Amino acid sequence: MTHFAPITLLITHYNRSQSLRRLLEAVAGLNCSFGGIVVSDDCSRPEHLTVLQHLRDEFEFVLVTTPQNGGLGHNINKGQDAVQTPYTLYIQEDFVPQPAFIPELRAALGCMEQDSTLDFARFYAYIPYPYMTPYQGGFSAMHLPRWGLDYTKIYMYSDHPHLRRSSFLQKFGRYAEGLPGDKTEYRMCISFLQNKGKGLFFRDFKALLAQENDTAEPSTMTRNSLTNTQNPVIAAVRYVYRQLKYNADIQFMPRYHPQSSRRTAPPKTGGG
Repeated sequence: MTHFAPITLLITHYNRSQSLRRLLEAVAGLNCSFGGIVVSDDCSRPEHLTVLQHLRDEFEFVLVTTPQNGGLGHNINKGQDAVQTPYTLYIQEDFVPQPAFIPELRAALGCMEQDSTLDFARFYAYIPYPYMTPYQGGFSAMHLPRWGLDYTKIYMYSDHPHLRRSSFLQKFGRYAEGLPGDKTEYRMCISFLQNKGKGLFFRDFKALLAQENDTAEPSTMTRNSLTNTQNPVIAAVRYVYRQLKYNADIQFMPRYHPQSSRRTAPPKTGGG
């Protein structure tokens, strides 16, 4: 058994209880345990909540619920509020850790314990971060060049699975609430860059976790239909637009200040 006492596994969930079971079973199958497990649910349908109650008894996690759907930002915020350990492993319910994940999680924790300037370590991505230098083992350090022209530089932060300090919200602000999930993530990306966040990126980013969305429980994230267009004219316009908007937002979007942080009302919890 590999026990990560300083880490709480934080899982956000919405209407995909069988995916959650798959994730929890995968963690147990890797003989891995944590200082705590928190499942933050965003007002799932009754049939899923019933399953969550059974899963809570089986896997002994803290279940944080809400009386109405608050979106991704609210779901992460209230889940993070329930974490009691110095580090948080954040994973959405549709990911499945692979055997190679455990030693790399241990390595990431070691890096962050040794280097207090590191804010988080990323384990999964769709594409590599464009600006990196070798750091240690399979990890590279992400950095933001002053004149970097690759607009994906904005995604130094990502909602994909990562290990972070549980003080993350105090440094970068709470997740924006009342917005679609992609805009919530974007706001945190901007805050991370504005507040000089530092993070690691695992270079073999498809080796540690699998993202599984079957027809029974498909992804609940919706994105702009123009994001992945192959039309060259639209792609060119999008490139110029993103260069202008992203750089302007980094410089001029209202910045989060730690003293302005306010918690919402205490979340409803159960079990654990």
